[in-house]
Amino acid sequence: MSEQTITLITGANKGIGYEIAVGLGALGHTVGVGARSPERLSAAVEKLRAEGVDAFAVPLDVTSDESVTAAASLLSERFGRLDVLVNNAGVTGGMPQTPTTVDPATMRTVVETNVIGVIRVTNALLPLLRRSAAPRIVNMSSSVGSLTRQSSQSAVEAVGPISAAYSPSKTFLNAVTLQYAKELHDTNILINAACPGYCATDLNGFRGIRTAQQGAAIAIHLATLPDNGPTGSFFEDAGVVPW
Repeated sequence: MSEQTITLITGANKGIGYEIAVGLGALGHTVGVGARSPERLSAAVEKLRAEGVDAFAVPLDVTSDESVTAAASLLSERFGRLDVLVNNAGVTGGMPQTPTTVDPATMRTVVETNVIGVIRVTNALLPLLRRSAAPRIVNMSSSVGSLTRQSSQSAVEAVGPISAAYSPSKTFLNAVTLQYAKELHDTNILINAACPGYCATDLNGFRGIRTAQQGAAIAIHLATLPDNGPTGSFFEDAGVVPW
């Protein structure tokens, strides 16, 4: 088996996903850049290569069975395995999102990408991950998905605006991550959820207080865990995030 570490990052053409690619690329990973737009995908790969990253394009729409199947075939044919999967692609569904006014179609769109998309991609790539000596899966979540913090009366712990679609989608993703960890507990696959913090990205109109590079750090850490590392947990830079 090659000593190369093969990584796929969904939604990696910009923002936190792009910075995860930069960080893992700097550690020597061969990085598959997953993105929907051919133009943005090509530009991101070119930019990463200019920064010294061994990057390659993976056309990928996480809401499409056909696209995900094609991506899995591309990785299988080119490398025969996958070592790291970072499920980073996500949408907010737009704001405001009060539960009394949210359009059910918005709920479906957000869950389709943020939850079902993660399941679709993960399941398609599990056969390739099982061929790795040290497979890692990182699901990019958010502290707004923490029910403990959402229900806290403390101004320090309270997070995010009222969000009937986006926040619950991250809670759903956390729950799904736990279920994967339970099923895969007797394998060498480590799967965890990551909170990047409130980063200034296109997702929030660049209103965040952290950089995308700072937000990428926790994903890079979880993607490179040692064999005795944790699984089925939720982390941010400061440590464990309460469910």
